[in-house]
Amino acid sequence: MTDGAALPVKATDKSMVDFKRLDRILAGAHDRYASAEPFPHIVIDDFLADDVFRAAVAEFPPIDRREWTSYVHLNERKYGNPHPDSWEPPLQQIARDLTSKQMVTWLQALTGFPELLADWSMDGGGLHQTFRGGHLNLHADFTAHHTQRNWRRRVNLLLYLNPEWDDAWGGHLELWDADRSRCVEKVAPTGNRAVIFTTDADSYHGHPDPLQCPEGEARRSLALYYFEEQANPLARSTDYRARPTDRLRRVAIYVDKQALRGYDMIKRRFRLPDDIADRTLRILDRRNRTPR
Repeated sequence: MTDGAALPVKATDKSMVDFKRLDRILAGAHDRYASAEPFPHIVIDDFLADDVFRAAVAEFPPIDRREWTSYVHLNERKYGNPHPDSWEPPLQQIARDLTSKQMVTWLQALTGFPELLADWSMDGGGLHQTFRGGHLNLHADFTAHHTQRNWRRRVNLLLYLNPEWDDAWGGHLELWDADRSRCVEKVAPTGNRAVIFTTDADSYHGHPDPLQCPEGEARRSLALYYFEEQANPLARSTDYRARPTDRLRRVAIYVDKQALRGYDMIKRRFRLPDDIADRTLRILDRRNRTPR
């Protein structure tokens, strides 16, 4: 059984997502998704109509609002807002469309997972932004929902909401092979670009190098995660890993991961809110910070 974390609404005539276009590209998209390396994924540009994208960018909430959580520790430096009810109407409607039955059905056909569930509670997802110097180390995502105990995470959808992006700023999403020996693909966080990919124990990805964007700019996105219901899903915290070039930071990356693993276990057991996570991650960051 599921509760309010599951599908909130169905897509309406006022949908912000062009489902007719998604249906037209589905057959070819499915084939590209299934055959992609290093793990199933697809990149879709111009995902939203231009006016819809511009409206979403214009209403992206500032970081000074209390709904933002600081995910700031050695393995990542970003901010998240997992509270869609606090967003302005354009962003909220996009999120509703992307968690609707119509979207889930399309994703099932795209990915081959027959019984996906959308997550209106935005566990780990929602609006994300990373500022100059921020990063997200190479990792495979946490595998199970923190409050829906029978939900196994299966698919990520990332929609970039940057009005402009200079390649020199970095921030490319890196997709690595299963043994983490090489980066197979880099995807620039170009505005109105969606990246959809299968999340598994060896779906390693991230943007590990510090952002070089100017002060005041940020890498902004909407992150949505989709799950399957299982009797006893594997529950594992985010698995951060060092790259071959991270020689001096390898131990620090591992220590930070282990500390987060302990916190993840406590969070699952007691269903702790994100404000506790915010304070805990700040403490971990002070303890584990090392020179780059």
